[in-house]
Amino acid sequence: MTAETRLASLPMYCEDEVRPATERWWAGLARHLRGHGVEGVPDTLTWPDDYQGHWRSPGLLFSQTCGYPYVNVLGSAVKLIATPSYDAPGCERARYGAHVIVREGASAQSVADLRGVRLAANGTGSYSGYHVWRRMLPAGDDPPSFFGGIVASGSHRASIRLVAAGKADACAVDCVTHALVSDQAAGELRGTRILTSSPTAPGMPYVTGAETSDEDIAKMREGLLAAIADPSLAPHRAVLHLTGASVLTDEEYRSAFKD
Repeated sequence: MTAETRLASLPMYCEDEVRPATERWWAGLARHLRGHGVEGVPDTLTWPDDYQGHWRSPGLLFSQTCGYPYVNVLGSAVKLIATPSYDAPGCERARYGAHVIVREGASAQSVADLRGVRLAANGTGSYSGYHVWRRMLPAGDDPPSFFGGIVASGSHRASIRLVAAGKADACAVDCVTHALVSDQAAGELRGTRILTSSPTAPGMPYVTGAETSDEDIAKMREGLLAAIADPSLAPHRAVLHLTGASVLTDEEYRSAFKD
């Protein structure tokens, strides 16, 4: 693999308002990766439309994916680098959860009260927007059987908008995304409230392509930790709620997300 073929992306928390901070964070992280001997580090991020194709690219150097496709879809196409930690409400170190969002005036007091309502979901490949319900619904239920209908929104932010507008009654939203929207576009949460939060699961992992050597993965971990400790990058990390990184095991991910 040549340096020219390496790709990097950070597509999971990419709201327009935080994209400049994401790009500056990458610029600093890229500098530290190079400083720890990683070759072919791109200066800029790729913003893919086809996530699955991008993650499967043999030239993938660094990206972030959701735990559900990491375990159930991507398999050996990627390797685990590390799992970032966030200080958003609902996170516990390298673990994260989802907030259940309803309208402010909704009578529901628990998840059980949502039976038969309209659910907004960003997509059936999402853990925090769809599969997380399996950890919150009564035994024997899944979203199609429990809810009165499911509206495909395409994104967590769109799900919130549907609930706020009364076009859906509930949604589950990644707690980091909720914090970013609260910081950057709080008006979009007006008229909604958090009903409850899910149990936590391993956070969205940083991954690299299957052709990346174990030696390079070790170097990337060292560079990542150096970037997280770099005070010059603190303002960008703060915007992203990024506080650290841990190396979790594949077994931790399989236990949490395997179908």
